[in-house]
Order: sequence, then C-alpha cells, then structure tokens
Amino acid sequence: MTPYPSNMDLLQKSYSYGTSPLTNSSSQPLHVYLFGASITQSLSPLIAHILFRALHAKWTYNLHQTTSPAEFTAKLNEETYIGGSITMPNKLTFMDCLDDITDEARVIGAVNTSFIRLDDARRRHIGTNTDCIGIWETIIHRNPDDRYTARGKPALVIGAGGAARSAVYALWTWFGASEIYVVNRLQSEVDTMITSFRSNIPDIKIRYIPSVEYLEGISMPYLIVGTIPDYPPKEEGEIRCWRITEAILKKQTGVLLDMCYMPSPVTTLLKMGKTYGWAVISGAEVLVQVCVAQQILWLEREAVPEAVEEALEAVRVRVEARL
Repeated sequence: MTPYPSNMDLLQKSYSYGTSPLTNSSSQPLHVYLFGASITQSLSPLIAHILFRALHAKWTYNLHQTTSPAEFTAKLNEETYIGGSITMPNKLTFMDCLDDITDEARVIGAVNTSFIRLDDARRRHIGTNTDCIGIWETIIHRNPDDRYTARGKPALVIGAGGAARSAVYALWTWFGASEIYVVNRLQSEVDTMITSFRSNIPDIKIRYIPSVEYLEGISMPYLIVGTIPDYPPKEEGEIRCWRITEAILKKQTGVLLDMCYMPSPVTTLLKMGKTYGWAVISGAEVLVQVCVAQQILWLEREAVPEAVEEALEAVRVRVEARL
C-alpha cells in the first residue's frame, strides 16, 4: 500500500511535466470546460463557482456536451483554455488527444482531468485521474477512521468502466483492501480490467462475482463503490448485477458510496443501501473533492477550507432533501 494521497503532492508531481503556464492569471478571463454526454444537470459549475470565488479567480466553468475527440482537441488549442474535466463516456477515448498522462491515469487506464504545463514555452496538455483521490477524500472526510477500519477487508466495485477503475485503484492502493470484488453485467469487461491492472500491479486481487450463489462462503465487503448509471435494469446481465448487489447489502453493513449523481444525486443504489442500514454517501460529494483536486492543479493554489465545506453543504442539501 502506498502512502496516503495529498492534493498538494499531486500538484508538486504535476511539475515533472513542465513549468507553470500561470502568471497572475487568476484575474484573467480564462475558461475551464466539462466534456461529456448528458451533462446539462451537472453540479460541477456550482461547485467550481464556489471554489473559484473563494480564491478570487475570474475564471468561468463551461459545459461542453460532446463525445467527439476532434471537438475536445479544438478546445485544447484555444488560447483561453486552462483546464478540463472529462466525464462519461470520454474518460478512455479522450486519452489519446493529450500530450501525456500521469502514472495514476496510466495504471487506471482513464482520465478525468486535463491541465497545462509548459515545456520550453510550449503548452503541453497532461491527463490525470482525480476520481481516485476524490473517492479517498470523500470517505475519510465523512469518517477518518475508515482508513483503518477498511484495511485488510474485501471491498466491492459495481461496474467495470472508467469510474470503476478509479475505485479499484483507490480501494487497493490507499484503503488496503484484501481483495476487490466486481459485480458487472458482462464478465468480459471485468476480465479486461483485471488484465490491465495486473500488468501494472501484479499482486492486485480482483474477483468477478457471477451470481448470488457465489456469495456463499466468501467474506462480505466493508466498502462498496457503485459506478453504473442509475437506470432501471433491462438486460439479463443488468438484472443479475442488481440481484447480487442487493444480496450483499442484506448480509452486513458498511460504507456505500455511489459515484453516479445524475440524473439525480439520490440513486436507487443509495436508497437500497439506506434501507439495509448502510452508511451511504452520494457521488455529489465525490464530485466536490474531485473539483478540489482539479482546482489545485489548474490554479496551483490550495483550496479554501471554508469554500470546500460550503460546496459540500450545497450538494448535501440537494441530496438529503430527496433521500
């Protein structure tokens, strides 16, 4: 298990890719963009506004609904572009548009953030993954003791996409899970993910859970991270995935975090977890911590703690009113 992560360590590591492109630029009208599909209800602009305002940055956070690598590249080349947030379904497909990616992004195999560093005055767009640090920060912000409570116990990830890979990385690397179970509609997607991780982390233990019956005789997870869209299951694999998840939730209690927060931050998974007595955490809170890490990379300044709490409260109000 590697040392616990720090946002400021993340910033210092970013300079290995070049020098800063910023010179008192927080007073300039620069632009950050969110790239993704179905993002009109995203909470990111609200959170970014709170964080930028606290540091007196006159930057704007803009939604750019696209899945086109060409459109993404065009934005990267705009003079006023200073950074980007990359969400579904672009976390894997936009990687090739960037000049380089960090070690975390390479191991995870997905990016959710781009930032700029200079190499001989040339702008280089670097991709990284702050979803993993967002998961870490969110769980220990709620209960710092979970960094110890979760260690040496199995964990569960629901899904096998880009967000799931971030969850696997955080649970194994920082929470010290003994093994990571994965529930997903297709075993082939999990097999691909396992192969990718083992090429970078040979000793990682990831196990696909194929059925409810398979749960007999294995230890139940303490931490669960959901990463799948909150839509009613239709296909056989999707229905099986929900049945397995519910069977696990019934067996014991722990901490359940759902990365999904759209179209509503109150997901079916969170409601189910609360029904069975789990401590539930909305993906909207992860989004705040992700935005904090991104802002530190972009502005190169530590977030104002009061602004972080203001952003967390803003999203919690939206969640708890519906939960």
